[in-house]
Amino acid sequence: MELRQLRYFMAVADELHFGRAARRLHMSQPPLSVQVSRLEREVGVPLFERSTRRVSLTPAGLHLQARARRILDEVDSVRGEMRDYVDGLAGQLSAGFVSSANYTVLPEVVQLFRARRERVSLTLVPLTSGEQFDRLRDGTLDIGIVRDEVPTGPSSPGLTTEVVYEERLVMCVPTGHPLASRTEVTAEEIIDVPMITYPRSLMPGFVDRVDEVLGISAGTMRIVEEVVHQETALGFVAAGVGASILPESVRQLVPPSIAVVPIAGSPTTRLLAARRTADDDNAVCAAFIECLHDAAASLRAAQPA
Repeated sequence: MELRQLRYFMAVADELHFGRAARRLHMSQPPLSVQVSRLEREVGVPLFERSTRRVSLTPAGLHLQARARRILDEVDSVRGEMRDYVDGLAGQLSAGFVSSANYTVLPEVVQLFRARRERVSLTLVPLTSGEQFDRLRDGTLDIGIVRDEVPTGPSSPGLTTEVVYEERLVMCVPTGHPLASRTEVTAEEIIDVPMITYPRSLMPGFVDRVDEVLGISAGTMRIVEEVVHQETALGFVAAGVGASILPESVRQLVPPSIAVVPIAGSPTTRLLAARRTADDDNAVCAAFIECLHDAAASLRAAQPA
């Protein structure tokens, strides 16, 4: 018994007329009659009583009509559910994020995505940019929110990134430091300060961006601590161990013992959405990235001019 035969049967059962059923199915009547007769032979019992004047269902036909309606409705429902997976309305998404995204786009993007994609299970994983790149490559992460550029070269094939949010880089120093009262600091002045920095292996894009800001002086930076999380960096700054260059959104975290000083030239750092190039047509990923852009636009609109 085929689904096509059940649909033919249901058309005749609903119309109780082979001609009208054939027109409904956009086919001629003889093939329809052949298919219904074949179904009757397969089930081993007549489904219709036929005469020159009328067509009616037998008791077996009435039973099959009720069962077939449920079967076909369920098949249509399953097809709709599968279409939802294709369209990104259902499914699963694992998203990595750098800790600094917590203070910019992440809270709103989660609200937007869960409101727009209620039947998508969203898993959030806090990871450094480097860890996200590794997990994107091995397929254990669907999308990442990373800081600055994705690594390039033979070790990073098949990754696509797009800028989501851009903000200024700032210098965080203890309030008692001579630079704390400055309206801005230069790269040359930063080089003379003990610095808390980050491992290039875990945050390649951000470390490269800081090196760009410092220019040729980057190689002479006085590194006193290397940490993974900006919260840890702030802890060392507050303790007077040194200073650190961080995204401006860190203002939401700094205690009174830390001063946030702009850097001359207003250099910026960027959050990017990263995914596998093979997933460019993934509707769930596309929906999440759309939410990222909407959240970033809302954040920019709320900032003072």
